[in-house]
Amino acid sequence: MAVYKIIDVVGVSDKHFSDAAKNAVNEAAKTVRGIKRAEVVKLDVKVEDDKVTKYRAEVRISFEIGK
Repeated sequence: MAVYKIIDVVGVSDKHFSDAAKNAVNEAAKTVRGIKRAEVVKLDVKVEDDKVTKYRAEVRISFEIGK
């Protein structure tokens, strides 16, 4: 039986939501080992002067901590 931990991280991109989600996973992978799943739970944008300037993806990352 495996045991998993879940953390929430936010990725940001100037271009697309998909890039923001990838950035979240890539950054988490620098310090977290055994990532098994990433679920996008929220998308939002930063708006300045009536224009979208940043895309943000809140990602729930699941990784194995024991068996």
